[in-house]
Amino acid sequence: MPVLNFGSCCIDHVYSVPHFAAPGETLPCSNYQVHPGGKGLNQSIAMAAAGAKVKHAGKVGEDGRWLLELMAAKNIDVSMMTVDAGPTGHANIQVTPEGENSIVLFGGANRTITKSDIDEALEEAQPGEFLLIQNEISALDYLIDSACEKEMRVVFNAAPMSGDVNALPLEAIELLVINEIEGFELTTKTVPDEIIATLAFRFADTNILLTLGAAGSIYAGKGDSIFQPAMKVEAVDTTGAGDVFHGAFVLGLLNGWSTRETTGFSSAVAAMKCRILGGRTGIPSLAEAVEFLHERGVDGPWQKS
Repeated sequence: MPVLNFGSCCIDHVYSVPHFAAPGETLPCSNYQVHPGGKGLNQSIAMAAAGAKVKHAGKVGEDGRWLLELMAAKNIDVSMMTVDAGPTGHANIQVTPEGENSIVLFGGANRTITKSDIDEALEEAQPGEFLLIQNEISALDYLIDSACEKEMRVVFNAAPMSGDVNALPLEAIELLVINEIEGFELTTKTVPDEIIATLAFRFADTNILLTLGAAGSIYAGKGDSIFQPAMKVEAVDTTGAGDVFHGAFVLGLLNGWSTRETTGFSSAVAAMKCRILGGRTGIPSLAEAVEFLHERGVDGPWQKS
């Protein structure tokens, strides 16, 4: 069964800087690159690279047609993508020598999605089909309600966090994916276990995946709580690491892997991505991920995929 990613597509402008620019500071950069990006695009490429059948719905502007060509070349079905008259979403990204990033995001075409766009994309959706969404597109409340009516399995990444996330029907989704910043905004808690506990109380039927950056991640589901340490690599750029982790996690759900296997595989794929500059550039193939894990003494069902 394919995964439908109704997701963002962006053009990333990446600047290598000695440190993040301070208020009022004009900062020279040592390198500038343009990369395909957006949480949705990164997630779709990560899933497709690992062998999943992926359909991507959303919008780009005329300046983003090359993103559709890139996704199609990665065996992603882009037949539900449309081209808007306005600009494609884009991000200005500062990357430090430590591989940390700071991002300013412009939604562009991602924020012009309408109810009719959603109706068209979900017209042939089947019960049990996964829908992957992020907080970078418009009409999310209608999208979640429509998907749940069709009994789809909804995975929602609450980044980038905004106040209207609290008004979304999060109790209806299968998996809520957040980091510590988003967790604080939703709960006012800073301790990971308290974030998890607060969300589990509010949304009893929703599984929670809390990513902790270099510290790893915590998954809390029905009778299942797992901490997954991050796999260590020499990080060049962490941009898109969370997106890649989320895409790989959905692949594990799709394949019926155990939670431990899924979090381990996702951690490996996210770590590998961080070794190369660019949100999408370092995403590994399934064979590369299998080799990376095997070298670290970790084998699993992905070897049979």
